[in-house]
Amino acid sequence: MARPTPLSGFPEWLPQGRTVEQHVLDTLRRTFELHGFAGIETRAVEPLDQLLRKGETSKEVYVLRRLQEAPGEEPAGDDRLGLHFDLTVPFARYVLENAGHLVFPFRRYQIQKVWRGERPQDGRFREFVQADIDVVGAGTLPYHLEVELPLVIAEAFGALREVGLPPVRILVNNRKVAEGFYRGLGLTDVEAVLRGIDKLDKVGPDAVAALLVADAGATPEQAAACLELAAVHGEDEQVVDRVRALAERHGAGGALLDEGLAELGALVGAAARRAPGVVVADLRIARGLDYYTGSVYETVLVGHEGLGSICSGGRYDTLASDGATTYPGVGLSVGVSRLVSRLLSAGLVRATRSVPSAVLVAVTDEEHRDRSSDVAAALRARGIPVEVAPSAAKFGKQIRHADRRGIPFVWFCGAGQDGGDEVKDIRSGEQAPADAASWAPPAEDLWPRVEPADVS
Repeated sequence: MARPTPLSGFPEWLPQGRTVEQHVLDTLRRTFELHGFAGIETRAVEPLDQLLRKGETSKEVYVLRRLQEAPGEEPAGDDRLGLHFDLTVPFARYVLENAGHLVFPFRRYQIQKVWRGERPQDGRFREFVQADIDVVGAGTLPYHLEVELPLVIAEAFGALREVGLPPVRILVNNRKVAEGFYRGLGLTDVEAVLRGIDKLDKVGPDAVAALLVADAGATPEQAAACLELAAVHGEDEQVVDRVRALAERHGAGGALLDEGLAELGALVGAAARRAPGVVVADLRIARGLDYYTGSVYETVLVGHEGLGSICSGGRYDTLASDGATTYPGVGLSVGVSRLVSRLLSAGLVRATRSVPSAVLVAVTDEEHRDRSSDVAAALRARGIPVEVAPSAAKFGKQIRHADRRGIPFVWFCGAGQDGGDEVKDIRSGEQAPADAASWAPPAEDLWPRVEPADVS
């Protein structure tokens, strides 16, 4: 059989990489649960008519079907299924189906794989892991949750800083500020303006100004004012004063702008106290999806901004509706695979070993393998990860096997002068008597750890 070729866009990590990914997932899960978010998991497939409601994702959806269909079994209409390309559509359906069993506001986190048929590139995959948090209300949802959620994410990324994650910046804006300002200028096609502003990083201000004139019906002066707004950023409430001054200069005030500025000021004010320097108001953040109605968020790794956003989301008022009740919410989605791929490819973090085993129990000869297995069982019963040597080779060979596996300790049965057991730290060469009922490795060696890659 020829050596297989990796499939582009479908990441698979080596054991050390998987340890890093698992640490990221565990940190996110632990942080979410500390803030009262309940974990859920939804099915991998949804009806195609639900996945394609907006139409623009049709080229990204993978259709699910059997290789061979029996005569008359060709699915049609609502029976056609596709793999979900994000976790929003399945979550909306989940809320509607289970509304009678949920307590609102409902706090949920969801960590699952999704599939998206796009061109693979750095940080973009066809199969990847997302970690979402949302709070959804029935009918109403208070604004303070738009302040809380980015601070939860800031806390999670703060915990990952300890193992080598670079600093993050959570860039925030409010769609009411943008819409209020644009309408105050006399622009009515707000979505066209937002689509143009959303392209600033890709095409630059001159090209965006031309787009605003061509697609949004803006005059050159209006386009220039929109770009001035997009250039405003700051870490505290002073950003609100700057926008007010800009709006006054262009005659672009109004109730919607005032409401948005009050909300944005509350968010950056709380963030300046609880996560200084992490949450930054940035008025160019537009988020292209048209269902966001309030706060919007994008998160970048400092020094790795070219990777794009590693966490994004916002406030939405129409996640789902059953005709009688509408379920507004606010949420963020962490691109776990994108984040882990950069941590590994840039050599930012490392796992201290590639296997969970802290101890290899050597085998003197095959006739006494049971004794080695008994020691391993006794250590495992006390929560110590252990494996038994695969063969009764010379002890030097068994030690080399442990070294290749990254296992720090080797246990020798009956090696002491009194016939007792001994354990050896193969890194230092120190060997000492040991009892399976009481010996334990140092805490830092019990399980693999994730740490900054520059730690010697």
